[in-house]
Amino acid sequence: MKVFDYDDVQLIPAKAIMKSRSEADPSIKFGPRTFKLPVVPANMQTVIDENLATWLASNGYFYVMHRFQPEKRAEFIQSMHDKGLFASISVGIKDNEYDFITDLAKNNNVPEYITIDVAHGHSDYVIKMIHFIKENLPDSFLIVGNLGTPDAVREIENAGADATKIGIGPGKACITRYKTGFGTGGWQLSALKWCMKAATKPMIADGGIRTNGDIAKSIRFGASMVMIGSMFAGHEESPGEIVEKDGKKFKQYWGSASAKQKGEHRNVEGRQLLIPYRGSVNDTINEMREDLQSSISYAGGTKLDAIRTVNYVIMH
Repeated sequence: MKVFDYDDVQLIPAKAIMKSRSEADPSIKFGPRTFKLPVVPANMQTVIDENLATWLASNGYFYVMHRFQPEKRAEFIQSMHDKGLFASISVGIKDNEYDFITDLAKNNNVPEYITIDVAHGHSDYVIKMIHFIKENLPDSFLIVGNLGTPDAVREIENAGADATKIGIGPGKACITRYKTGFGTGGWQLSALKWCMKAATKPMIADGGIRTNGDIAKSIRFGASMVMIGSMFAGHEESPGEIVEKDGKKFKQYWGSASAKQKGEHRNVEGRQLLIPYRGSVNDTINEMREDLQSSISYAGGTKLDAIRTVNYVIMH
């Protein structure tokens, strides 16, 4: 298999049919809703919190709340619904998660989206949790990750997942490949292309995005949504304190499998970084939208789907 990553690929322009890129429509239907952009901040504690989730949902963007304050999730769902907004949460596969799902069903506190968030999602325990959620909360749109092979996508879809999340350790704060020898770090884009062969349901490309052009490349190789960590961290609205170092402003950012997140130094596959302070998330999202509209124009269409059919070159 020929492997490549984002930096190795360029998409080839097709004849433009719009007068202005501002006419392009970068929206995407994902599950029961349509969102203004095919991007979602990573469900990490340094990227998303209730304030940012509220802002995103209010403005027509998708979000996935992290799972690192499990005791607050039921209250979070209720709070989002009280505001007239959709609820999108993450769960793990530990035994107490079954009680949590049972309680949600019993109290009719049903989130519109649930993400099973596990580093290695191709697992019997994940499949067991898929069945349990589908039995108890059949109306929730179920996203399952993380995966990195067509076999995993096929099996997880067949178990009942409504969407899959692709990427094993390609993120900036992730060191899985160095610690374990496994993962899609360095060939995340071709892993996405490989998984596309098996996928019959939407895929989220998760990790390895360094530029806005990488969003378009992810769409080309099969993604419906693109999950972004480090590029969404460091904003005014991002969780965490602003840190000053040598007269410059930063925000802390750490991986979900880091010692900082786990609170212990065991099975660590993530690291802690400082991300330059970026101002308002609104500016970043606007730039992403404008760049994606340009991508659609270069792809010779008016909607996101045009990007899926363009030719490309691999430059190595």
